[in-house]
Amino acid sequence: MRLISLVLLIGLLCGGSALAAELTGRLEQGGLVLGTAPAGATTTLDGQPVAQDEQGHFVLGFAREAPKTMVLSINGKPQTLKIKPRQWPVEKINGLPPAKVTPDPAQEQRIIDERALLAKIRQHRDPEAHFLAGAEPPAQGRISGVFGSQRILNGQPRSPHLGLDVAVPTGTPIHALTDGVVVLAHPDLFFAGQMVILDHGLGLQSVYAHMSEIDVQEGQTVRKGEVIGKVGSSGRATGPHLHWGVNWGDTRLDPATVLAVLGQLY
Repeated sequence: MRLISLVLLIGLLCGGSALAAELTGRLEQGGLVLGTAPAGATTTLDGQPVAQDEQGHFVLGFAREAPKTMVLSINGKPQTLKIKPRQWPVEKINGLPPAKVTPDPAQEQRIIDERALLAKIRQHRDPEAHFLAGAEPPAQGRISGVFGSQRILNGQPRSPHLGLDVAVPTGTPIHALTDGVVVLAHPDLFFAGQMVILDHGLGLQSVYAHMSEIDVQEGQTVRKGEVIGKVGSSGRATGPHLHWGVNWGDTRLDPATVLAVLGQLY
């Protein structure tokens, strides 16, 4: 799908009052849109505040199950955005150890604690739009899992896959998607194993899981393409691969779409 670039000055998306804002990206489920509004503007999406930097840059993200329409409001002027629906594939994975599919009670508490930690990390909002540096793939190789797919593990339906898997050998370098700050460098999560999260500003974060080695520290600033670690199979993984994802706050985005949108910046 081609990149969409719109200037919302004539009600182009859905009619109605004009907005003094520019949007660039993909208005689709799992999609990413970058916006620029007047400096100091108040921006909301479906009534929820949208972080904005001093220059007026902001980010919009649309979940896998995003509704057909959402309302963007700038300084109280609403505009209806039409969100394109998508079809999602189904994947079956058999042969996983039962304990990794249905954790025991002790593991369940660990999972609950780790989810709370990750939820707190997702609330972090770096005020700088680091993502304007553009983007490049964290790793290149065979795609073994796509965003939005419904996974069935050992015959049991699970939550949709909310990242992108790249099957490459253990030790393959992992590169930062774009400029950012390391907000998590964890040595051992139950599902994700060794994992790094980078904050790219205004609620946009990228996630790198199942690593064999972490080469960055929390609080460190990294640049687009910088090596942050190596591919592995830690956590719940059937073989060496990079699982990487992108979040906008609590909203999971399609990494392939995000890469396409940010990659157009430079």
